[in-house]
Amino acid sequence: MTGPIVCFGELLLRLSAPGRELLMQSPRLDIVVGGAEANVAVGLASLDHPTRLVSVVPDNPLGRGAVAAIRAGGVDCSTVSSAPGRMGLYFLSPGAGVRAADIVYDRAASAFALAEAFDWPGLLKGAARLHLSGITPALGPVSARAALAAARAARDLGIPVSFDGNYRARLWEAWDSDPRAILTELVGQADLFFGNHRDIALLTGASFSGDGPERRREAAGAAFAAFPNLTHIASTARHVVDADHHRLAARLDTPDAAYQTEEVAITGIVDRIGGGDAFAAGILHGLHAGLDPQATVEAGLALAALKHTLPGDASRFRRDDIEAFLAGTRDVRR
Repeated sequence: MTGPIVCFGELLLRLSAPGRELLMQSPRLDIVVGGAEANVAVGLASLDHPTRLVSVVPDNPLGRGAVAAIRAGGVDCSTVSSAPGRMGLYFLSPGAGVRAADIVYDRAASAFALAEAFDWPGLLKGAARLHLSGITPALGPVSARAALAAARAARDLGIPVSFDGNYRARLWEAWDSDPRAILTELVGQADLFFGNHRDIALLTGASFSGDGPERRREAAGAAFAAFPNLTHIASTARHVVDADHHRLAARLDTPDAAYQTEEVAITGIVDRIGGGDAFAAGILHGLHAGLDPQATVEAGLALAALKHTLPGDASRFRRDDIEAFLAGTRDVRR
């Protein structure tokens, strides 16, 4: 698997209240470029994996600036096209203490959400993997069809598919959607699924007893039975104490075994957004770098934890940062 990891999804602008203010508390917003799939691409590029983004942006300063930011992160953006329309946006009120963060989406009828004519055999030529998330089909019927077409084309070409559930209720509820049917078909094309027992319950209609690792293993077994193409399921378990203090553990399931990390405390959180995308990048890094399953899930946890220390949507950490985290290095590295 020496070709690029192709990520398909919408490039977004994140507009955040400054500091820890509420939206519109003061008359300015901070801008960050992101998007789940683009975040994964940047995270992987920082780990020296070739990545390519397939997306659509408007041909205006917003679209061009977003592409330039992702290209600066080391991602091949030659397959990002332009079309009439608007830029997808989301607005963030950062959390603080006992106040949770809150997001307002403004993505309807964006240039990406209305794009459907993709030459998938050409766009996937030479790819080592296609990475998708559940955010793309949640945008509307056109994006749902595009995501399904991408996944089917990759399978037809023998290219592995990874799919991150990334369930966003506010996006699905904005249109007459059938998330279970759409997500079930997408997961059916994948060999790697990022999702926990709640995601699997949505897909299978099953409920899972017990708690902790036992429940997750039961859910993984149900997913492997329902989706025979799956070879790996990756998930995190997050306990939120408050906006500044989370506890995080990670897990990787195969049909025959499970690999679990210890829980780590993440305090003094700088930016929680993109933690799941960093985890996905860490897992994909492990699989494509040939790490064993335990080392792979440890890399996923390390990258997810480190992302909480960094402003912006994407992980920018390198392999030696993962090694330092896993070695317990917390003092200045000189």
